[in-house]
Amino acid sequence: MNAPLRRVGVVVMILFGLLFANLNWIQAYKADEYRNSDYNGRVQVAEYERKRGNIEVGGTAFALSKETGGKLKFQRTYPGGAMYAHVLGYKPVNLGDTGIERLENDFLAGTSDQLIANRIKDMFTGDQTGGGNVLLTLSKRAQETAYKQLNDNQVGAKRGAAIAIDPRTGAVQALVSMPSFDPNPLASHDTGEATAEYNKLDKDKDRPLANRALGEVLPPGSTFKIVVAAAALENGVTQQTQIPAGSSYTPPTSGQPIRNAAPGICPEAQVTLREAVTESCNTGFAQLGVRLGADKIKEKARAFGFEQDDLSVGETGEKGGLPVAASLTGEMTAPGGGTDPAALAQSSIGQRDVRMTPLQGALIAATVANDGSQMRPYLVKQLLGPDRTTVYDPAKPRELRQPISSQVAGDLRDMMVNVVKEGTGRKAAIDGYTVGGKTGTAQSGPNTPDHGWFIGFALDKNGTPVSAVCVELEQAGSGGSAEAARIAGRIMAAAIAEGR
Repeated sequence: MNAPLRRVGVVVMILFGLLFANLNWIQAYKADEYRNSDYNGRVQVAEYERKRGNIEVGGTAFALSKETGGKLKFQRTYPGGAMYAHVLGYKPVNLGDTGIERLENDFLAGTSDQLIANRIKDMFTGDQTGGGNVLLTLSKRAQETAYKQLNDNQVGAKRGAAIAIDPRTGAVQALVSMPSFDPNPLASHDTGEATAEYNKLDKDKDRPLANRALGEVLPPGSTFKIVVAAAALENGVTQQTQIPAGSSYTPPTSGQPIRNAAPGICPEAQVTLREAVTESCNTGFAQLGVRLGADKIKEKARAFGFEQDDLSVGETGEKGGLPVAASLTGEMTAPGGGTDPAALAQSSIGQRDVRMTPLQGALIAATVANDGSQMRPYLVKQLLGPDRTTVYDPAKPRELRQPISSQVAGDLRDMMVNVVKEGTGRKAAIDGYTVGGKTGTAQSGPNTPDHGWFIGFALDKNGTPVSAVCVELEQAGSGGSAEAARIAGRIMAAAIAEGR
């Protein structure tokens, strides 16, 4: 055999070897992935042979399946439309599923190990028992109120989010992201129609598919002052301690002065910490932050959950949940090392290096309301089998962390209640309940309107916390934080009314 033929033979052998290795790779390592892929047509047909279970809120199904008479026997529908879209998600034919539809897919589809008895029974009867049902913690009244109030807000904001939780348990009472979308077209069996609708939503400049309550971080403005106040209370400051204030403060190393939102806010040389929280005194908190130092503020922010990756929202167990964006505080340091007082001053009023999700804001308020204990948030209250018998009950509240002591929580609670009674959060008040909160106005850019924030809680006549909330109105401009406070009060009132 001459040299050219030998070379050709070697090349052919190498190609056959690579083909053999690839086939073994697919069969040994990739088989499960391909078999369970959303794009595997045979899997899709088999999946739609079994009626998918409901996702329910307050006894009403907001995700259910109806018979079609077609090749895919059941059509997924969402009667609540856009109101529940960012919680439920959607179950498409040729796209990735999202939300609770994804989190509880195995149980809803009937393939969960918890439903094995039903599948064994089907082997003998020839029946095709439907999937299990998922019951959520949401309050129908609170969810409806959050959705309507966000979309009809009085400052014309097009984007925003609201989330309410029970401070005692972590159960999510409402979760809305604005703008939302109708999930029904995305679940269409006409895959061309579903893909076209997805592409339209994906290209929308307002990003309706984004879950702003869990997956978006923005500067929180003055709501972050509660974290700074907590650090101060743990380091020798009391509610009545006088702190430097004034109409303007220029940090060392910076020629950029920090001013208050209005000339009438803490123009005095000194104010008490309580007054600084009530009036939302920028100059006071900027100087307080520099005095405390970056390490103490970052330590307290991390204690509340910033820069932590242990947060998910689904069940209270460890199986995971809906994606939650990282809550971030920046380094607050100068490029050359060491603390930069200007950066620290800005961060201490919720600007510069600080970013927060609305969920994180609600957890701050809930922690203060719940004597310093931060509960793990969850959405799934109960799982029911196809016959509606209880199969699994995940609603066992668990403490996530304890960022502050009961004493510090009590001081913060008093000051936040004063914000609603006498300060910037008056619009959050609820008749017959004690409401505390903190407004926030955060710069979004040099030529764009400010973001409006409010975090708060409601206590009943016995001092028991019944709801905690965060409302964020993106680029809401003037009056955004007051409108966020008003909406927050409405949401908590709705959750209270349903829980009576």
